[in-house]
Amino acid sequence: MSDVPEIRIGTAEREQAMQRLSDHFAAGRLSVAEFDERSAAVAAALTRGDLDKVFVDLPGPAPAAAVPAKRDGFLDEWPERVMAVIPILAVILFFATGSWLWFLAIPLAGALLFGNRHEHQQRRRPRRRGRREIEE
Repeated sequence: MSDVPEIRIGTAEREQAMQRLSDHFAAGRLSVAEFDERSAAVAAALTRGDLDKVFVDLPGPAPAAAVPAKRDGFLDEWPERVMAVIPILAVILFFATGSWLWFLAIPLAGALLFGNRHEHQQRRRPRRRGRREIEE
């Protein structure tokens, strides 16, 4: 609950409240009808007290332990920096040597530098029934 519920709120507070409400909906704490009703109340809220009424029966915000650490160092972003230089280097080498093969370094560098960052998930297709299964 807010210390001073009569304080007026702005767009930023309403957007934060909508995000919290969406998180509760995604967690399965609210039905579609409840979410619609509460999101309308958030949109119409004028004070902190109006927002507090929307969240009175919902748990507070979760601790932010799952937030990834921010990368601050210059060398932490070295793959991005190298990838930015590769196309320029390919153009320079193209004009210096006259060979277009240098442009193949661009996708190769991308695959080497960023190929392991994304996990590929296999999508399973539903099994088609054969003619015999349908006829029976």
